[in-house]
This record gives sequence, C-alpha cells and structure tokens, in this order.
Amino acid sequence: MLTDRPKLLGDPEARRVRLSQLREPHVAALTAFVEALRQEVGKDAHIPYFDPWDGGVDAQVLLLLEAPGPRAVKSGFVSRNNPDETAKNFFEINLAAGLDRKRTVVWNIVPWYIGTGAKIHAATCTDIKAGIPLLLRLLSLLPRLRAVVLIGRKAERAQSVIASARPKLQLLTCPHPSPLYVNHHPSHREKVRLALAAAVDQTLQSAR
Repeated sequence: MLTDRPKLLGDPEARRVRLSQLREPHVAALTAFVEALRQEVGKDAHIPYFDPWDGGVDAQVLLLLEAPGPRAVKSGFVSRNNPDETAKNFFEINLAAGLDRKRTVVWNIVPWYIGTGAKIHAATCTDIKAGIPLLLRLLSLLPRLRAVVLIGRKAERAQSVIASARPKLQLLTCPHPSPLYVNHHPSHREKVRLALAAAVDQTLQSAR
C-alpha cells in the first residue's frame, strides 16, 4: 500500500494508482469537469485532474492556489503529493494544522499551466479573468463547502466573486506556500498554518 507522504507522485506507480481512482464516486464529477474544460479550452491547455485522495465533491474546504506548476502537469494532478518543494510545504503545513485532506479539495484560480517548458510565469489579470467563471462552475459542484482558503495574492482576487456567489462561505487568506515565501520567512509558514487551522474550526462547527 502506498503511504501518503510529500513528493509521492514522483513515483510512476503512485501516479498509476491515482489515475485508476479518477472515476470513484466522490471525484467522478470533478474528473468530468476537468475533461470538459480541456475540450473547451483546447488541446494545448494543460489542466491537471483533481486529486482522488482529497475529498472531491464531499469537501468542506476549498484550498485555492494560483496556477498549476510544471510538476503538476507532469503528474497530471493538482496535489500536495507532487514532487516539488511548494507541494511539500503545503503537505507539511496541512498536517501541522490538522486539516484532514478528505475534508478538502485543491484547485487553482487559473486551472491551466501558464508557462513554457519548466518555467511558469505569474498569473496576469487576463489569466485570472479567464479563470473566474470556471471557478464559479466548480463551486456549483461542491455542495458541502463551508470555507475557502485563498492562498497567495493572485487567489485573493477571487474573494469578492466567491462572496457574491456563496455568501455563507467563510473566506480565509494566507501567503503562498512556495519556498520563496515560507522557507525564508517562518512567519509566513505560520500564517498559512493558522488559516488552515481556522478552516478546521469551520468544518468542526458545521458538524455540530
């Protein structure tokens, strides 16, 4: 059995297993959503799948980042198990916050890869504007959602749109978990942990 750990999706067998789980009931609608987006946007758009090891449509917390990186494109998944340092940080901080991944779903405000080769560029206003309607479509697939954590300044630009579409959701913000932000600034790592911990509190309140 594969153990959940950072950088797990660097293992081809782990990727094969994850691909075999894409039609499981909790994630099938999200898989169909991604495949529909690929058809709409075009074959050159690299849009990774949702991770079946997360909560899928049963998720109570949406963790919204900026855009998939090259390792997400290679693995095929938006995942805390991707073999890069940002995903490793994200895995570890979620664990420290006590946020069960089965309560979460991870996505990006820009769902396709915005870069060339192994280098990604920062999301532009045009990129974000194109991604917002797709985010709203995603929200309609997540009926149990209680909170959204907007991770990084680019994701924060969706705040007013989400508030308008789903006014009952708790919206939280925190820095991006990339090494640039959290490895050199421990206070940023703690801000991410606190936001995720607040999301834990929200899911516990909704269970009462």
